[in-house]
Amino acid sequence: MYALIVPASTPFILLAVVMALSWWEDHILPSPPTESAESPAKAQLTPAPPARLPELARVDTTLTGEVAGR
Repeated sequence: MYALIVPASTPFILLAVVMALSWWEDHILPSPPTESAESPAKAQLTPAPPARLPELARVDTTLTGEVAGR
């Protein structure tokens, strides 16, 4: 009878272990140091413009060495 209980209960035991580790991570482990409220206000970062993509060759253009990038 025990030979049937162990394989059937294994997924539930693993789920309980994962949930316990998640709880432990949230409640027991120290949280990372938080920045003061003044730090984001001082460093106003502007996002960089997106990089320009190379222009694709037109369909009707003959494939030459210049167009192929060689």
